[in-house]
Amino acid sequence: MATLADRLDHVLGRKTADALHDAFGMTTVEDLLRHYPHRYATQGAELGESRPAEGQHITIIARVESAQEVPMKSRAGKRLAVRLRSDRHSIDVTFFNPHRVKHNIKPGVRAMFSGTVKYFRDKWSLTHPSYLVLPEPRDAEDLVSATPARVRGAGALAGLARTAQDGSGVDMSVFDRALIPMYRATREVESWTVMRCVRQVLDQLDHVDDPLPEWVRDEHGFVGLDEALRSIHLPDTKQEIDRARDRLRFDEAAAVQLVLAGRRHDVEVRSAPSCPRREGGIADEFDRRLPFELTAGQLSVADEIAADLAREHPMNRLLQGEVGSGKTIVALRAMLQVIDSGRQCALLAPTEVLAAQHARSLTKMLGDLAAAGELGAHELATRVTLLTGSMGVARKRAALNEAVTGDAGIVIGTHALIEDTVQFFDLGLVVIDEQHRFGVEQRDALRSRGRDGASPHVLVMTATPIPRTIAMTVLGDLEVSTLRELPRGRSPIVSRVVPAKVHPKWVDRAWERIREEVAEGRQAYVVCSRIGDGDSDDDALFDPDGPEPSGSGKGKQAPPETVSVLEQFEFLTSGPLRDLRVGLLHGRLPGDEKDAVMQAFNAAELDVLVCTTVVEVGVDVPNATVMVIVDADRFGVSQLHQLRGRVGRGGHQGLCLLVTDAKPATPTMMRLEAVAGTTDGFELAQLDLQLRREGDVLGVAQSGTVSTLRLLSLVDDADVIEAARDFSRTVTEKDPGLEHHPGLASMVRAALDAERVAYLDKS
Repeated sequence: MATLADRLDHVLGRKTADALHDAFGMTTVEDLLRHYPHRYATQGAELGESRPAEGQHITIIARVESAQEVPMKSRAGKRLAVRLRSDRHSIDVTFFNPHRVKHNIKPGVRAMFSGTVKYFRDKWSLTHPSYLVLPEPRDAEDLVSATPARVRGAGALAGLARTAQDGSGVDMSVFDRALIPMYRATREVESWTVMRCVRQVLDQLDHVDDPLPEWVRDEHGFVGLDEALRSIHLPDTKQEIDRARDRLRFDEAAAVQLVLAGRRHDVEVRSAPSCPRREGGIADEFDRRLPFELTAGQLSVADEIAADLAREHPMNRLLQGEVGSGKTIVALRAMLQVIDSGRQCALLAPTEVLAAQHARSLTKMLGDLAAAGELGAHELATRVTLLTGSMGVARKRAALNEAVTGDAGIVIGTHALIEDTVQFFDLGLVVIDEQHRFGVEQRDALRSRGRDGASPHVLVMTATPIPRTIAMTVLGDLEVSTLRELPRGRSPIVSRVVPAKVHPKWVDRAWERIREEVAEGRQAYVVCSRIGDGDSDDDALFDPDGPEPSGSGKGKQAPPETVSVLEQFEFLTSGPLRDLRVGLLHGRLPGDEKDAVMQAFNAAELDVLVCTTVVEVGVDVPNATVMVIVDADRFGVSQLHQLRGRVGRGGHQGLCLLVTDAKPATPTMMRLEAVAGTTDGFELAQLDLQLRREGDVLGVAQSGTVSTLRLLSLVDDADVIEAARDFSRTVTEKDPGLEHHPGLASMVRAALDAERVAYLDKS
């Protein structure tokens, strides 16, 4: 017999276990049983009365009603027109090589067909599907004496036929079932190999004790874990699948929430420097000088942050809001409150361009309040210091000295701030801009820099609003504050898609539009997806479509040809914009050169900036009104929204043109049209989540390439997540370490491998 904790090599043998480990990382029986079927082949009944969607992959078992060779209308040759009968359904199938299949696909034959649904004149069919000719169901006594029938197959199911014939594959009697499990597979480990291993393990599996307390199973009507694991792999009815998925989906949500509940408990027991508001300090003086009124949203969020900073436990708050909603001013006021308490602040930015921009803008906003130690400085003044990796030795040494002595109240930098050589006198607050651009280990490094063992408060900011379900699940110990209003006088940005292949003259019009804005005294960006000097780009480019699904066994296709920033710069300066002042900016330029280009653009000494995504976040040039994004289909939804937020930041209307070679009515074009159709970042964030799915919510992956979630959807299962959150709170309030709930602790370890848990504990 076997248990969930048993090693697969002890149950299945080393050769099979090694193959499963190499393909899917499986080590234990539980790893295998948590590799759930992603769909089920049916005898046809599951099709129901509704019609399948165009492009849906279906696998059914049906009997061939007729099979005739008929001439093709559009070209020479013949096709095999097949009519299938499955349950109450009649299904048309077409094969384009009748001489290869007609000896197998004959009237009366029972077979499994697997293919993609296509519609023609409002009728759906399967074109050249994979097939597996099945033996007829037999009575039990016939199975003993009968000679095994020859199993034939083609396409993706040919391997199953081959292994069934030589006796190394799955028992063909499984195809007599109403529902046949189909698994995600690889070229080396196919679905039927997984099916055979699962059946072998289930035959040996001891009864599985349930880690969920009886009270929560009764409250939600869940089946036991033993029943759920057996039912999801070998169901007799659709209802059994639904009940099993409900239970296992909750297990996934509970595992995530139990880890996050433990994190919240850890935060609550840490100490942090209390930084209450102080009357008559630098924060009050800054507010007194503000030339504008803060929005109601900014004031409300500021009150939340101020209350957190006054506590003796570390603040962990996410400040999210639309591009241009005023997050920076809110963060600066929080930093000044901490400085009033005699402590320092660190602002971590993802790029040197953004770090330098923050240093300039904060210094400008503070005026003589940022001139501590200089002639004419205000008596309450502090100092703003910039620290980046590309700074010269003398400047870096001076910046390090200002941080360690406490002369700098605000230290701004990139990853250089995380280096061990950087020490603070008394770090009270860490502000992380665009937190998704940093790894967990990088964020954790600053969290440990507080004085006398205290943890500094943490405020993370993002201009990409996070859907509620993501916030509930991934942000665990973070409180969330949201800015929805735009500051007064800010105009919404107009966006348009420019289909270059369909309307090439529209691209020419885009360059004319830039010339018109420059003639009015304004400026423009032209953004490209890559640098183009032959090396991999260090400007992050999000691949909106992601790689092939895990286990597809196929390599990723080469990306379509794109225009590099170097090529675009040469084309524009020798062509459409040759008489304008055009600058070039990308991530591989030396730091001082990048800063010089950006300062020239800030000072309106350049009319147009041809650049990569180094301007994606935080760059603030109010005079810039037009952005042309070349090869816009190479960017993700959130990235496009971030980029266009660089224009229209002053009093003039902003315009963003999305240039693409994508064809009309394709998913790529529809995605771009969705971005152009709304400036609501929350709506776009939800769209982005639906397109990319959840990704590895507890690991390093940022897109939907790898997932700790097998059944749970952060898009669709908010109610399950909420219920699991309530359950985890109830349990961890009395048992934060799960010492008295070993079954739950085991469930957490099974659902979330040790590396991810360690990673999550730092985040």
